[in-house]
Amino acid sequence: MENITILGAGGFIGTNLVLYLLSENIHLTLIDKNAHTFEHLFTLLNTEQKKRITFHTQDFNEESIFEDIVKDQNVIYHLISTTTPATSNNDISKEFIENIIMTNNLLQACIKYNVNKVVFLSSGGTVYGLCKKIPINEYALTFPINSYGIQKITIEKLLYFYNYNYGLDYRVVRLSNPYGPYQRPNGIQGVVTTFIYKILRGEPVIIYGDGSVIRDYIYIDDAIKGIVNIVNTENNMHLYNLGTGKGYSIMDLIKVMKKTLNINIEIQYKSKRKVDVPTNILDITRYKSIVEECKFIDLSEGITKTAEFLKKFYSI
Repeated sequence: MENITILGAGGFIGTNLVLYLLSENIHLTLIDKNAHTFEHLFTLLNTEQKKRITFHTQDFNEESIFEDIVKDQNVIYHLISTTTPATSNNDISKEFIENIIMTNNLLQACIKYNVNKVVFLSSGGTVYGLCKKIPINEYALTFPINSYGIQKITIEKLLYFYNYNYGLDYRVVRLSNPYGPYQRPNGIQGVVTTFIYKILRGEPVIIYGDGSVIRDYIYIDDAIKGIVNIVNTENNMHLYNLGTGKGYSIMDLIKVMKKTLNINIEIQYKSKRKVDVPTNILDITRYKSIVEECKFIDLSEGITKTAEFLKKFYSI
């Protein structure tokens, strides 16, 4: 039986990844900063699934000890980030210590205990910065305009370093903007889920700037399937964009939501944010040619699925 560890397992992507991986004959070690993050996930599991899971709580910082965590593990999923694009410029030094140094210590432990593969969830939305050529492929230069993107690209380079010098296999997934079930609708990430939640509750949605910012949105089921397929693909390519390859402005998103949900939407406008890249659409040619030729859930269907989940989960 394969042993897989997920760092940051209690979050949005981690929860969906756990539920997906449990369909395979594996043992999961799930790690997050406190037991509270696992409470909901625990309710989703049956007795047989719980037998194949070890829960572990741990803070993540430069003093974290990873030896006991990675020992006897085949694959490590690194989903942790202590910050978000919107807040990442607030305390850059602190965030670099918490994310980059912590990751370096993790990778040193992986080398020591011969972990087969490390999977890092990077950010297709921030590492590229202000690209002129859209859609953006993996060969594009990376000049992030917020420290979140700088952290992500630095960790990518650390993985390359440990692969080159010590043979540590890895996969980097530059993910676009995932949305869907188990994403917190009242957080500071996930515009699609947050907007749907507010719309269903009759609350205004907040738009920064004029709504012209363009993003590539991917439904969480497609994102998780894509991540796992990248990990399982027998190929020497380490880096992949993962999105739908389609872009929608915030105002386009509002129009699709209004038509799909058939609800009037109140909008509040706030000042434009410097941390927001104006346009980001990922070129997924590499993924389609190496991993799989796929068809993604379209935005309208994803909005419908997310709305159905939110109505049930939050009793809206």
